[in-house]
Amino acid sequence: MQTSWQHTTVLLDEAVDALVTDPDATYIDATFGRGGHSRLILSRLSPDGRLVAFDKDPVAVAESAKVGDARFSIRHQGFRHLGDLPPASAAGVLMDLGVSSPQIDNPERGFSFRFDGPLDMRMDTTRGESVAEWLATAEVQQIAEVIRDYGEERFALPVAKAIVARRQERGPVSTTTELAGLVAGAVKTREPGQNPATRTFQALRIFINAELEELQQALEASLHVLRPGGRLVVISFHSLEDRIVKQFIATHSRDEFDRRAPFAPPKAMKLKALGRVRPGQDEVAANARARSAIMRVAERTAA
Repeated sequence: MQTSWQHTTVLLDEAVDALVTDPDATYIDATFGRGGHSRLILSRLSPDGRLVAFDKDPVAVAESAKVGDARFSIRHQGFRHLGDLPPASAAGVLMDLGVSSPQIDNPERGFSFRFDGPLDMRMDTTRGESVAEWLATAEVQQIAEVIRDYGEERFALPVAKAIVARRQERGPVSTTTELAGLVAGAVKTREPGQNPATRTFQALRIFINAELEELQQALEASLHVLRPGGRLVVISFHSLEDRIVKQFIATHSRDEFDRRAPFAPPKAMKLKALGRVRPGQDEVAANARARSAIMRVAERTAA
């Protein structure tokens, strides 16, 4: 029997309140997940409104069949494909980043060190290389760079050496429990309450799914698809994501001057920053995974 993995949507009302300004327009849920945001967006739309969702997880796409609304459609693609939509066709784009609770809590997906399962971590299980497959051939320096750059792990090199030594002695690491044990032996100190494997698992997940690269591509594509006055709403859960979103909004929220043509008029800004929202104490108390969430909102200008 298939288990129903539960997911509590973070900043649900705040995100949809910021996103939906015209009930007759088209909106994009760039990361459908389990559809919490999508269902609330649809409840705010008129019969003429439309919602287009994206998700590269086939389980999420299957879940979307339960929406049962003619105004809704979904694409089995990552959100970097936002740019495939017609220009200036959307009144809002919502991006809820990171991994969903059902993905984390299902041992078969291999996202969590809390459960024993295959070391996969792919968002889209129909294509690409799993973490176990990559670790089976990657060199020490490659592994160390990924863990350092994407996990901000101080002990990246000892972790990488432990993974490769294990591979040479007994074969490649293939399960989450095996990897977590190797990391625990290599990480000498850790913040109170944090599992030694936290940063390594985060880094490998981000790398194998090219999450940061896809986020950058999707943000650029949002400028193409948003109409003037349209809203960009992004919820991030760790500093690497939030830094990219913050810098993107800041870059496009100021006039651009061409240093090669100092007397030419500047290119007008493409976005207007509208603010930042954090979950309230009640939400964090009810859902611990909300504690690190940051939502940033911007509006597309006429430029």
